[in-house]
Amino acid sequence: MTDWLGPQEWQAVALSLRVSFWAVLASLPLGLFTAYALARWHFPGKQIVNGLVHLPLILPPVVTGYLLLLAFGPMGPVGRALGQVGIVLAFDWTGAALAAAVMAFPLMVRAMRLAIEAVDPKLEEAAATLGARPAWVFATVTLPMVLPGILAGAILAFAKAMGEFGATITFVSNIPGQTRTIPSAIYAFLQVPGGESAAMKLVIVSVVVAMGALLASEWIGRRVAARVRGA
Repeated sequence: MTDWLGPQEWQAVALSLRVSFWAVLASLPLGLFTAYALARWHFPGKQIVNGLVHLPLILPPVVTGYLLLLAFGPMGPVGRALGQVGIVLAFDWTGAALAAAVMAFPLMVRAMRLAIEAVDPKLEEAAATLGARPAWVFATVTLPMVLPGILAGAILAFAKAMGEFGATITFVSNIPGQTRTIPSAIYAFLQVPGGESAAMKLVIVSVVVAMGALLASEWIGRRVAARVRGA
């Protein structure tokens, strides 16, 4: 494998893994909170929140990347504020992680929400009647039962982050060693003569990662269904 991929390909793979890992890790708490709120709470504007969560799946990725640039770019309101404390997102790998997290967020939330909705609310109500606080009910009753759904959501989000291209290249460009992930590297290799071989190698890596994520997610989904049937 070391000889099969060249330095530039390995650089793209390593950066994609780094970006995807931090994208999932950083968005996981917010994703779980959002999934729980949509599954269990009733509040004004719930459908609007649900629509906003799924908006990245509907919008062209380039539009999402442009909106991120407007908000988090050097001249954007959030980007300007972060820049004053030394945090730069645009044209940096951290910005690539943000773009990947935004694009993967809907898949993460959906998987977690389905897992939470599969839990019988009566189990949570029974724990609450015994005097347990809501946070304790969630930690001891809900969380263990939805853990497979959380893992499935994280895996799907990781795979989506690995394959993110449109929003990333719009927000952080295609800088070798800095923001050039696997999809950006494939695009770059296809723009130069003789780059087809390197591009194909990265395509194979992408397919293997995507298929592995889908198989793992399906396996976890079956485990969740079996647990629900046995409950």
